[in-house]
Amino acid sequence: MSEADLPKGAAVVVIGAGVTGLSAAWWLARDGFDVVVLDKGIVGWEASGRNGGGASHYQSPLFAEEQRLWPQMDDLLGYPTEYQRERIIIQRDPDLLDHYRAVGRMCSAMGYRVDDLDSQQAQDMVPLTDQSCLGGIHLRFGGHANPQRTVQAYAWALQDLGGRILQHCPALSIETAGGKVVAVDTPRGRIACDALVVAAGSQSGMLLAPLGVDFPLASARAEMIVTEPAPLMRIGGVDGNGLYGRQTLRGNLAFGGGPHEWIDMDEAGPKARPTSPLIRNLARRVAEMFPKAAHLNVIRSWAGVIENTPDGRPILDRLDHPANVTVATMSGVGFGLSPASGHAVRDLVIDGACSFADITKLGLARFKNLEPDWREQRGWAA
Repeated sequence: MSEADLPKGAAVVVIGAGVTGLSAAWWLARDGFDVVVLDKGIVGWEASGRNGGGASHYQSPLFAEEQRLWPQMDDLLGYPTEYQRERIIIQRDPDLLDHYRAVGRMCSAMGYRVDDLDSQQAQDMVPLTDQSCLGGIHLRFGGHANPQRTVQAYAWALQDLGGRILQHCPALSIETAGGKVVAVDTPRGRIACDALVVAAGSQSGMLLAPLGVDFPLASARAEMIVTEPAPLMRIGGVDGNGLYGRQTLRGNLAFGGGPHEWIDMDEAGPKARPTSPLIRNLARRVAEMFPKAAHLNVIRSWAGVIENTPDGRPILDRLDHPANVTVATMSGVGFGLSPASGHAVRDLVIDGACSFADITKLGLARFKNLEPDWREQRGWAA
């Protein structure tokens, strides 16, 4: 990314250059708004560029818009995301197979085609598995994209529209006057704004707290592994065995799937992230899922910090006070939903309401009676 000079002001300041913040900024810039994006690091440095790349979030109110937009994103952005349609879920556990077949029936009832696969059909479609696979489902929608490519695409497309991205430029504080945000203070100076979008991931709560906004989040370190290349499968997006991920265009298997490592956050962000014992757990499960690739070496791993809301659903809302602040945190599903979440944030900033879906249940008000020790109750303490 080319570094922009610090502007004195902008119509909209977006805090957070993850995929949600970049998508929101791009949608706003498409409507001609002067947008500045701030980030403490570089674009997509946390979970946005370090995830499985899935785009099949059938339980979200943003799902229909996600499915409408992804096939168009390369053309809309003008840069490749490596999006590939369709996805397969395979299972070795009969109870989980029944569960996902029920999910398939639900998606079919919504108008999205899903085919059941028996063991042999699953092996034919996923040649890296074997007879231990009991079957699965074939989603004729959804799919996956390359997180790194997609983050770059959003950022370049935003800059093409005149948007500016300030990397290594954290928001230190938010200045208010008359019930509205008027500026954001950074180490490089003050930026005035007419509206603010906070999409700062795990650090959103710390930024909003001085404004009197209780924004409940728990931070977790999510890890993924990448193997040596395997023979290319026709459909590279395959989930199963508690894993999510994809086969890259080069053939590498890139997979993650918890368990989460809960951490505490401070203003500087997460501490150093050494190689985690989770790598062994992930490698074992990938080998179980793809027995014919069990001989492949793990060649690298990475981790990103993800934010989790108490109920696991995103928060997309425009606040009543300060009245010109829109908040967006996606609770671990930000990448796939990013085309739709950016559209929703654009609507909230400009119109005060989402134009294409009812996102009421994603509002912040649902946590107004949240118990103070909710993290401890859920076992999410660091």
